[in-house]
Amino acid sequence: MDLFTLSWTALRTAATGLPDAALARPSGCRGWLVRDLLCHLVMDAQNMLITLSTPAETAPTADALSCWTPSPTPPDGTAPEDALTVRLAAAYEDPALLRNHLEEVGAAAGRAALLAHPDLPVATRDMTLTVRDYLGAHVLEWTLHHLDLLAHLGPDEEPCTDGPPAESLAAARDMVERRLRLRLPQTWTDADALRIATGRRPATATEQAELAALGPRGQMLPLSFG
Repeated sequence: MDLFTLSWTALRTAATGLPDAALARPSGCRGWLVRDLLCHLVMDAQNMLITLSTPAETAPTADALSCWTPSPTPPDGTAPEDALTVRLAAAYEDPALLRNHLEEVGAAAGRAALLAHPDLPVATRDMTLTVRDYLGAHVLEWTLHHLDLLAHLGPDEEPCTDGPPAESLAAARDMVERRLRLRLPQTWTDADALRIATGRRPATATEQAELAALGPRGQMLPLSFG
């Protein structure tokens, strides 16, 4: 629960600290600008409010790890829901409206998370999870999207916001590694391990050799988490 609050607060703080020009830059999500990513976060926060206020009537069917399905095909922004996000983001026009909406809905989702009982079962994406696992899964999502937010900032924009907290990076890396049943090279930073494993940046020749040395599972990377 603490990691959820830490990662979600850090992501929202980074988003509100971005200058207007940064919202028109590409994000780390293929096919999305930064403004599209912020709109996706608004929709995620809205879904979280709905999920946390609608207890499930079935026992949990997934946990914080099994709810993620690694796939060799990354999203490219052309799926109907992704394309809708782009249109909604463009409708804001004023970047301040989008940032303010994210902070308002995001803060409400954060409060709802703290009020929900950790063992309460909730339903999302045809799965049932406890609140604890539902929020735990979002630590990975928030940390990856925090990296996405900063992926293509210009030199004049980078000082405006900080990266994900070290605790969130470490937890997200551990989740990815446990889901893949593979420990990535210890010499890699947590941020690089997450970016490479999920295809957010290509591995260098040296990194590719290190992945190959890990065996078949290492050679499967990168994989998209969805």
